[in-house]
Amino acid sequence: MDIVAIANHKGGVGKSTTAANLGASMASQGVETLLIDTDPQASLTQALGIELEDYFNLAGVMGDSKPGTVPIKQAIKPVKDQLSIVPANLDLASTEINLVNRLGRENVLKNALSSLTGYELILIDTPPSLSLLTVNALAAADYVIIPTLPQAADLRGLSLITNTIADIKQAINPGLVIMGVLITQYDARLIHHSEAIELLEGWDLPIFETRIGRTVKAAESAGVGQPLVDYKPGNKRAIEYQDLAREVITWLKAQ
Repeated sequence: MDIVAIANHKGGVGKSTTAANLGASMASQGVETLLIDTDPQASLTQALGIELEDYFNLAGVMGDSKPGTVPIKQAIKPVKDQLSIVPANLDLASTEINLVNRLGRENVLKNALSSLTGYELILIDTPPSLSLLTVNALAAADYVIIPTLPQAADLRGLSLITNTIADIKQAINPGLVIMGVLITQYDARLIHHSEAIELLEGWDLPIFETRIGRTVKAAESAGVGQPLVDYKPGNKRAIEYQDLAREVITWLKAQ
């Protein structure tokens, strides 16, 4: 079972959209996939049309200053064939604040996931911040996908998440590996996008060959509670997410 965190401290880079569409694409290609929503805003949960529950969710699993009382298997909700989710809700904000009082606080999520069987891939969507929830996701993960927009401000944010990953590797999870940087909302017509990618290619970071372009259909699909790859499978962006899934599958097989 491979565990992949989708992380970036900067908001608006497409973490939840990537989680939803990569997860749905992996499932459609035969990979039994579980999504974990660690963001109190529950963007991923709502984008997939999952009801916000008061008890059987990730907050119930992780707890706060005291251990959670919900076994993780009881919090799993089906999304479609071969795709499920452990949903979030606003209670995760309390989890985030009060985890600081727990012994082993960085490994609460990792310990919860250790009891799971039957999944080939777990994708963890993270909050747009350096919080204990993000730290828990990175501590539990084998690999990290970093979505970013191809522009200067976002590349500065990219350096923050790579520094955090280095700190996590040193202190908590030495086996953590960056799978790749994923370019999102890409427009080949924009010179500053091309310049940002040229700059990024000079960094010592792996970059996915697949780039995800701009589309209003992603927000539209979230509004109807479906990933884009199922809502508009012929859309160019949906095809790009399917390409990304194939790239991830090939990368994982090579490890």
